[in-house]
Amino acid sequence: MSGDYVVHIVDDEEAVRKSLAFLLTVEGFAVRLHESATAFLALAPEIRRGCLVTDLRMPDIDGVELLRRLRDMGIRMPAIVMTGHGDVPMAVAAMKAGAIDFIEKPFEDQVIIDSIRRAVELIADDGGADTQALGRKLAMLTEREREVLSGIVAGLPNKTIAYDLDISPRTVEVHRANIMSKMEARNLAELVRMAITLGILPR
Repeated sequence: MSGDYVVHIVDDEEAVRKSLAFLLTVEGFAVRLHESATAFLALAPEIRRGCLVTDLRMPDIDGVELLRRLRDMGIRMPAIVMTGHGDVPMAVAAMKAGAIDFIEKPFEDQVIIDSIRRAVELIADDGGADTQALGRKLAMLTEREREVLSGIVAGLPNKTIAYDLDISPRTVEVHRANIMSKMEARNLAELVRMAITLGILPR
């Protein structure tokens, strides 16, 4: 399964590129390294079956702009965005621009491997999310949980959500756990992806 597509790693830090390449090669992935978004964009039109792993913050073109340019060029490629800053609003922008996942550094090796495998399933499947099933899950949320969900996907910290809704941060944590459970989201990136599919992200 790993042989018919290439994982393209775009990161301005050579050490990050090399360590990721080593990890993924050992796991049996075909890997190609790019030192900048500009270098990757020059080759992108030739890529047939690829998965993109890109850093969010880069000096030439950031990860969000890279994804927008790929989209403008009509290039569809599952993309995973790495961020070292816990910067949820920027990661949300990346997912709106087409990323399927975002991963906060530092991450466990298995996290990126699992994420790439999910991306590859998308290449093979080429199917979208089941919006009806997601809608049914969303309908299970209480009004308060939907308010908390809006805050989460807007990138607001629990304390801010608590202040805005006049409840305690602990209550926000409880709502947050209930939302993840009802929506069957494995992590924040998946929850954001669901919100984008359902069109409930704040503008």
